[in-house]
Amino acid sequence: MATKADGTGGVGGPRNNGHEMAPLNTRARGDGTHGVTIMLSPPDRSSVGSREGAGLPDGDPDRAAWSGKMQFFLSIIGYSVGLGNIWRFPYLCQQNGGGAFLIPFMVMLILEGIPLFLIELGMGQRMRLGALGVWNTIHPWLGGIGISSCIVTLFVAIYYNVIITWCFFYFFNSFRVTLPWSTCPQFNGTDLPECERSSETAYFWYRTTLDASPSIEEPEGFKWWIVLCLLLSWTVVFFIVMKGIQSSGKVVYFTSLFPYIVLTIFFIRGITLEGAGAGLMHMYTPKVEKLLEPTVWLDAATQVFYSFGLAFGSLIAFGSYNTPKNNCVRDVILVSVCNAFTAVYASVVIFAILGYKATVGVDRCITVNKHILIKHGLLPSVHVDNAEYERVMYGLDPVATANWTLEHCSLEDQLDSAAEGTGLAFIVFTQAIVQLPGAPFWAVLFFTMLLSLGLGSQIGILEGMLCTIFDIDIFKRIRKPYVTGVVCVFCFSIGLIFTTGAGEYWLKMFDSFAGTIGLVVVALMETIAVIYIYGHKKFTEDIYQMTGVRPGIYWQMTWRYIGPVIMTGILISSVLSMILSSPKYSAWNGELGITENKSYPDWVMGIALAMILASVLPMPVVFLLRRFQILKVDLDIHQGSIRRNETTASTKEMIDEDDVVSPDLPPPQSLAGTRFTIGDFDL
Repeated sequence: MATKADGTGGVGGPRNNGHEMAPLNTRARGDGTHGVTIMLSPPDRSSVGSREGAGLPDGDPDRAAWSGKMQFFLSIIGYSVGLGNIWRFPYLCQQNGGGAFLIPFMVMLILEGIPLFLIELGMGQRMRLGALGVWNTIHPWLGGIGISSCIVTLFVAIYYNVIITWCFFYFFNSFRVTLPWSTCPQFNGTDLPECERSSETAYFWYRTTLDASPSIEEPEGFKWWIVLCLLLSWTVVFFIVMKGIQSSGKVVYFTSLFPYIVLTIFFIRGITLEGAGAGLMHMYTPKVEKLLEPTVWLDAATQVFYSFGLAFGSLIAFGSYNTPKNNCVRDVILVSVCNAFTAVYASVVIFAILGYKATVGVDRCITVNKHILIKHGLLPSVHVDNAEYERVMYGLDPVATANWTLEHCSLEDQLDSAAEGTGLAFIVFTQAIVQLPGAPFWAVLFFTMLLSLGLGSQIGILEGMLCTIFDIDIFKRIRKPYVTGVVCVFCFSIGLIFTTGAGEYWLKMFDSFAGTIGLVVVALMETIAVIYIYGHKKFTEDIYQMTGVRPGIYWQMTWRYIGPVIMTGILISSVLSMILSSPKYSAWNGELGITENKSYPDWVMGIALAMILASVLPMPVVFLLRRFQILKVDLDIHQGSIRRNETTASTKEMIDEDDVVSPDLPPPQSLAGTRFTIGDFDL
């Protein structure tokens, strides 16, 4: 071997405990030896690993740490409990069997969410590194997992802040005596036709807020009010995360706790409203037959996966700031219970208020029908009781009902019209708020809650990405605020595409493709890397050393078999869904006052495919580059990328047979200050 230390050298002999770096240049010279091999110095005695004496790696001895247990807990709650708990879970309950949906949700939470949660949090705490450093430390060939995770996180961070932007716009418009989405704009004393054909809240969303274009191919320029709100959003996010957890850790006390205060206020108000019971009965009445449909279980698995924020690298980053002896198993269980409780609690609040909205809607519908019946002499006045009204309606023939444009007033129909996502937050729920006494107060509370939830998740998303960036040596030399500022400016610049008339269509495209398949693939590879390459026995021992609790049969079965199978099922179903059904988006038709489903153009689907490939390809590319030593110089992105820890049977097969060390070399503990030789030159 071309490496000499203290005048000794040679080839052959046993491996030196896996502490040598893979050859940077394996092009054989004439004598059959390698060009470069470097021996690494041992960890500092003051490192975490040395102090603990449990075989833990040193990570970064100067790494930031949580100021207390509460700060960590609130940060991870703020990250995991996000907007999906408010506007996605209630919709899934409604569509997938009501209360019966809680069964597959809890099953998937236990079999998929909690085990994967512990893998990420535990590896971050064990290694005390970000996503990039963790996977490089397990083995350099796996370094692409960290890169893929960072790319997916970047895509999601870009569009997630746009939702916060819309919340800011609604928040500012809530400070009015009369909410602007409570009435239709008028021209010459007449409601605008577009608003009259749709509704006040739909018009305010699609025309006033978004100024939506007819299709994704017609952007119609930037909307300056959205641009300003987007700039505000990224400015707020920058000041929160610019110093890492030293700055963001203080904000989480508000972003994590305030939503629960608002939910409780809405809960107290909601259950006192007329129709609240009907809304809750509609939502939670179990439809057990729905459990026989595979899509219900798939929806539950997908909701659990995304509600925990798995595979973003954020959980690894949060875990890396913990002390090595922190009980991460207890943290995982507490956060999981809190996440599930929040989803159910939010659903109760949402449907109690939607039940009130539906009741008011039915009363208005009956009043309109009564006026029509009075006009035709079938009722004496609008003050007749509902029994008399029902008797008259029952006696009408279908032809008269159609000719007189009588409406079908059904509480079930009103409740079935509940939407998800932006439709629930900005159209349906705002309409319910308008009907509450003191509507502006409730609007301010609601959108402050959405801002808190959104910012809490965005802080976690960016923390995962920035932690990965700061694990790269070249960026460690730059002050955190500068790097964070560059990232925020870059994200703001790309995010301008969401401020056009087609902005919502682009956001739905990003949401459908940028953060779906890539995240599932990353999570699956993370599980395989930890359980089958790092070794489930070694990881089990790590958990025991950190917590004093040895994971039992439940953890072993879910890590090794059940979790990977569920993620594979999600991945296959997602790919098949995209292939078998042409992806569509809902475009606003201002002339009809409705949304229409349109297929994405081919060039947009090309961008979507490029995002998916950008999220997945780093894993095989890094593997091939490092496996076959294609690069002449392998960039040292972190010392973890060139260090192997305690080579085990699970990783021996992956280590290049050329990585050998002379038996005459001193053990790794005595390599500090060793002279290194590259070719014929001393270092």
